[in-house]
Amino acid sequence: MESTISVKGLSVSYDRKRVLTNIYLDIEPGLIYGLIGPNGAGKSTLFKAILGLIDTNSGKIFIEGKSIEAERKRVVYVPQRDDVDWTFPATVYDIVLMGRYPHKKMFQRMDDSDREIALQAMRDLGIEKLKDRQIGELSGGQQQRVFIARAMAQEAEIFLLDEPFVGVDVTTEEKIIESLKRLAAEGKTLLVVHHDLATVNEYFDKVILLNQRLIAYGDTEETFSEENIAKAYRSQLPILHKTGLI
Repeated sequence: MESTISVKGLSVSYDRKRVLTNIYLDIEPGLIYGLIGPNGAGKSTLFKAILGLIDTNSGKIFIEGKSIEAERKRVVYVPQRDDVDWTFPATVYDIVLMGRYPHKKMFQRMDDSDREIALQAMRDLGIEKLKDRQIGELSGGQQQRVFIARAMAQEAEIFLLDEPFVGVDVTTEEKIIESLKRLAAEGKTLLVVHHDLATVNEYFDKVILLNQRLIAYGDTEETFSEENIAKAYRSQLPILHKTGLI
């Protein structure tokens, strides 16, 4: 199967400190990948590199054999909730409709087709009734669903989601993973930064264990082993045992 994202020998440094070292990955369509590792492992840096937002020391990243500049419309990023300005004066509908902008020319207006696509994304995530609410008035779980709906409205092929389950209730988490699995079934590529080790086996087809270098990646059942977790988390391993996460 042809990869949608190919990472070839990626290395990244910040202020002369190496954050990622010699990363090689091939990400296939139709699957949900869990990107797993401790704080400071370079997970968000990997996303920024894929999106072309940071300089790299070495290596190449291809989106279906092309540069991110050529394929940007096909890639969508869902940030952590903490990275969003929730005082921005916009309604749920306004935010989700923004997902259609990559499909419009400058000064071209939204049409009925765009509006229907946005509404369908809201229906899929159970937030259609919230469409006229200001985003700052929503709960954490509702806010998260709004930004995933915006990503779905973009009709991208590749989804990069940075900890989409943080701060959401169980019902919202189930709704989100249900939507992600539906997107994967449609042939989309999904790469998800995730910290809850207890749900990794349930949520992800494949995992990428990262701690500044690539520890392991492959099918979840085989790759998400205690041995690989220990290599990835190193000094944090006693805490994981104490909390019952492994």
